[in-house]
Amino acid sequence: MNKKRIVVALGGNALGNSAQEQLNLVKKTAHTIVDLVEKNYNVIVGHGNGPQVGMINLALDEFSSNHSNIPNMPFPECGAMSQGYIGYHLQQAIKNELINRNIKKNVVSLITQTIVDKHDTAFDHPTKPVGSFYTKEQAEIIAKEKGFTFVEDAGRGYRRVVPSPSPQKIVEIGTINDLVNSGDIVVTAGGGGIPVIEIDSKLSGVSAVIDKDKSCSLLATSLKADILLILTAVDFVYINFNTKNQQALSKIKVEEALKYKNTGHFAKGSMLPKIDACIDFLTQQPNGLAIITSLEKAKDALNGSVGTIIYNKNEVTL
Repeated sequence: MNKKRIVVALGGNALGNSAQEQLNLVKKTAHTIVDLVEKNYNVIVGHGNGPQVGMINLALDEFSSNHSNIPNMPFPECGAMSQGYIGYHLQQAIKNELINRNIKKNVVSLITQTIVDKHDTAFDHPTKPVGSFYTKEQAEIIAKEKGFTFVEDAGRGYRRVVPSPSPQKIVEIGTINDLVNSGDIVVTAGGGGIPVIEIDSKLSGVSAVIDKDKSCSLLATSLKADILLILTAVDFVYINFNTKNQQALSKIKVEEALKYKNTGHFAKGSMLPKIDACIDFLTQQPNGLAIITSLEKAKDALNGSVGTIIYNKNEVTL
C-alpha cells in the first residue's frame, strides 16, 4: 500500500532568536517529524525564515556599512543562507532522532527557488514581517538610517516588512518528488522558497519573502499530498479568539472556514494566511485534509483527538 504524503509547515518564529537556540529547539521538532514517520507517512517539511532572513540581512548590511571593501549582500542570497542553516539544523536533528529510534531513512534539505510574478502588486506594498522585534523608537531610527519599512506586529513590537508575492511554481518540484518517491524525508521550500522571476525563460532572484504557508500549500498541491499539516502556536483554530465567547474549531468543512474568514474571525498577521493556505490546498486537492495545530500536538492531531481539521468530503478519514 502506498504511504500517504504529508507536507508539514513549520513557522520561522518557532525556531528561536539565535543559531544556538534554534539548534536546541529543532530537537523537539525532529521528535514530532519522526513520530509522523513512525505513523507510516512520507514526510515533506517546509519552514518559515522571517526572523532569520531579516537578522542575516541586517547583520550583513551593518557589516558592509562599516567595511567599505565589503559589498552589500542581496536579499535573495540572504534567503538562501537562511535556507541552508535552518535546513542543516533540521536535517541533523531529524537524522539523530531517526538513529535514536533505529529507523534507517535518509533526510535531506534542498535549496529551493519559487517563481513569482514580476508584476505582483505585493512589490508595491511590503507586508511580510522579517527580522527581530523593536520598540517604536528603535524602529524609527533604523528606518531613517536604512530606508526600511516597519509595522507594528500583533502587539509584540515593530518589525521590518518586505514584499510578499504569491508563489506560482516551485522550480525544484521534480527533484523533490523523486526524493519523496525514494522514501526520503525532504526539507524544502524554506522561507517559502527563494523568490525568483522569469525573464526570457531565465531565472533571477528578487528581494522578497514568500509566505511559507502559501508555499507549503503549493508544495502539497504540486506533490498531490494527502495532508497539509500547519504547525503553529495554538492547539486549535478559534473563532472569537481572545474573547469570553472564544470557541475551538475541531472538524469543519471548507465552506465553514470560508464563512468564518469572510466574517473576520481570523487575524491578518497570524491565522488568516494559514486558513487561506488550507482552502487553496483543498480547492486543488478535494480529497485531501488540512490540519492546523501546535507542534506538541501534531501526533495527536493525526489521531483526530486535537487540532482543527478542514475537509471537503462528507467524512474525515485519517
